Amino acid sequence: MAKATNNNWWRGGVIYQIYPRSYADSNGDGVGDLAGITAKLDYVADLGADGIWLSPFFKSPMKDFGYDVSDYCDVDPMFGTLDDFKQLVERAHALGLKVMIDQVLSHSSDQHPWFVESRSSLNNPKADWYIWADAKPDGNPPNNWLSIFGGSAWQWDTRRCQYYMHNFLTSQPDLNFHNPEVQKALLSTVKFWLDLGVDGYRLDTANFYFHDAQLRDNPARGRPDGEDPAVNAVNPYGWQWHQHDKSQPENLAFLRELRALLDAYPDTTMVGEIGDDDGLARVAEYTSGGDKLHMAYCFDLLGTAHSAAHFRGFVKRFEEVAPGGWPCWALSNHDVVRVATRWASTAAVAAPELLRLGAALQMSLRGSPCIYQGDELGLPEADIAFEDLQDPYGITMWPEFKGRDGCRTPMPWLADAADLGFSSSPAPEKPWLPVATTHRELTAEAQIQDPASLLHFYRNLLRWRKTQPCLVSGTLEVLDAHPQVFAYVRRHEGHSMVCVFNFSPEPAQWVVPVAFAAMHTVTGSGLGDAVRQGAVLQLPAWGGAFLGHA
Repeated sequence: MAKATNNNWWRGGVIYQIYPRSYADSNGDGVGDLAGITAKLDYVADLGADGIWLSPFFKSPMKDFGYDVSDYCDVDPMFGTLDDFKQLVERAHALGLKVMIDQVLSHSSDQHPWFVESRSSLNNPKADWYIWADAKPDGNPPNNWLSIFGGSAWQWDTRRCQYYMHNFLTSQPDLNFHNPEVQKALLSTVKFWLDLGVDGYRLDTANFYFHDAQLRDNPARGRPDGEDPAVNAVNPYGWQWHQHDKSQPENLAFLRELRALLDAYPDTTMVGEIGDDDGLARVAEYTSGGDKLHMAYCFDLLGTAHSAAHFRGFVKRFEEVAPGGWPCWALSNHDVVRVATRWASTAAVAAPELLRLGAALQMSLRGSPCIYQGDELGLPEADIAFEDLQDPYGITMWPEFKGRDGCRTPMPWLADAADLGFSSSPAPEKPWLPVATTHRELTAEAQIQDPASLLHFYRNLLRWRKTQPCLVSGTLEVLDAHPQVFAYVRRHEGHSMVCVFNFSPEPAQWVVPVAFAAMHTVTGSGLGDAVRQGAVLQLPAWGGAFLGHA
């Protein structure tokens, strides 16, 4: 199967994340599918993305909507068939798009044949393919590890009279990576999709593969104070330092094995999801040396903070701890509240100018941007009633945490359709999640017809970015602090570009450093709202500029 060429495409390439259940429904059953995605790939290509990332579509009982895999080498009938997937890849490659798929290696479904066998006895061939442990003498779990979805990370099993570990739902048992046979089996599933022509992987929970073999307790952290995008203060999972249940040193050797496999297939890549007490340090560790992950992301752009000081702090630290590492930057994804709501202050939705500024920041940082479906439309978080919730995380943590359904509602394509065009045929079934009434004025159709829309801004920005090697491949140096302005310089092969962003609802003045005095405002990005007066750059509220040489 012919691939879209360009090795190292991932270095600065723009990735567009598609959540299959909610992108496009081709058969009217209320659930998005692979054929629906294939029909919409022209839209992604027109946006200017270089590749797509598909959230899981493997066979699954769907307790966690595909992140509980029961067969790593087949498509769930809900989404179509293997032939549908092959057609998707073929069409994507014909459009010049790379195809990355979500690989969930740390755990499987409890309905996976491996786990069914593993739990059947203490001495079957797969008895130690999962993490089993005896109870303490008083019957309690073997240690204090917690599940992200609430409660203990250990579930009692009456077949073996032992506990098994689950970082997420009890129906998502963790695989035992200390067993070489487990690693070998998982690598074979990775190879299966590479042989079908995929261009890479997004690795779910890439630092969760190994656990401490001694099962030592995690140290107490206490209830976190202040803002921490990686911790929900109402979830006791964040009240521990996760020293022993993830991010173990043995993880590095497995990532090298995984990288060696991908390196045997030209033009492929991996981006790892890192959820860690020190995410930036872990991204640096996992992307250094050119022998592990190609790129990784943590959660520093996925919180509510959007001040100049916040961005300056984490970007500067990343450049210090990971000078050779390659990050992947997202403003939203399928696990967090949408940026248009997260960054809102007094209004229900963030100002359009702020969303444009955020996109310009994302597209000019050193790394690879990842756009979550609908961010290019400025979609706010949908308000889902409790009786319509599907996410088990939200159902458990309600009402203080409503889960992830609000960012997973169907993509709005057409304003005049009852389901906003989510289904391409008359839909006898209502969508798996309600369409959001707040999305009716933001449909793709309406924004395609409006040259002043956010969608057109994204299209122009991505098209312009491809002409700026400094932004795609250059180094990054953070410039002096300013209370409202975050500024940095990108450099590549003797050329420079200064990126200046006023992350404030008030106008700002930024004095252009002497070293960049000869630079002028570069047009084409779509920002175009800053005014240069001698050495001073006048920036409106939520305004920005790119400076370069003629």
